[in-house]
Amino acid sequence: MFTSVDDVSARLAETGYLASPAVATTVFLADRLGKPLLVEGPAGVGKTELAKAVAQVAEARLVRLQCYEGVDESRALYEWNHAKQLLRISAGRDETWDETRTDVFSEEFLLPRPLLTAIRGDEPTVLLIDETDKADIEVEGLLLEVLSDFQITVPELGTITATRRPFVVLTSNAGRELSEALRRRCLFLHIDFPDEELERRIVRLKVPELGEALTESVVRVVGALRAMDLRKVPSVAETIDWARTLLALGADTLDEKVVRDSLGVLLKHQDDVLKAAAKLDLDAV
Repeated sequence: MFTSVDDVSARLAETGYLASPAVATTVFLADRLGKPLLVEGPAGVGKTELAKAVAQVAEARLVRLQCYEGVDESRALYEWNHAKQLLRISAGRDETWDETRTDVFSEEFLLPRPLLTAIRGDEPTVLLIDETDKADIEVEGLLLEVLSDFQITVPELGTITATRRPFVVLTSNAGRELSEALRRRCLFLHIDFPDEELERRIVRLKVPELGEALTESVVRVVGALRAMDLRKVPSVAETIDWARTLLALGADTLDEKVVRDSLGVLLKHQDDVLKAAAKLDLDAV
């Protein structure tokens, strides 16, 4: 998909995703080596958006497996259409079981889920396995065959192997430790909150109407909030939302009233709002 690291940076920027050199390099290597990419970092730093941006620049189909506690094989790989199978069995009452079984366990009755959908696709595909750390550890076992050999075994049909490998991105907020077996199969990328310069560039790109001085102030205040001991510090997405909020309020500068009235855009817990209101010193930032 990409010819160089610079090509990754330039093409992702066209979609509105400003990649650091480390991000661009790792994406290039994942593409060139055909390896899955495991992206870890705090919530809201652009892990999921990276997969979406790669799919957009590659003009690829994005297939997403959203992980959660309790996700299982039937949600991740495939399941059989049991209602349709029962109708088929009822319609063939005069057939032997061997004749019926051959029919009901065929492609017509198979319901592919995200992993099988991505493996079977013959067009460019980006497979996003989102928030992998939220799934039970047993789900990692399902991923190993997919990420090792890009194939899935359906006992009734045999092994289905990818004719065109998808570009795979796994994301994790590090809520639990992923297995070494899973990590070995991936290239690793940690995305943290951007430095001030990169975040200013992001705000300018996403909210170009905001003045330069106000953009600078927004980034500095968000940086000060991230330095506090909060339950949830502001993400990049919330920085952008706050910039748009200030624009909607017609604010020209950040004064104490504007900041305190709009802290709920940045912070999502009342104790965080109270702590920030008490500790934030606008003169210092």
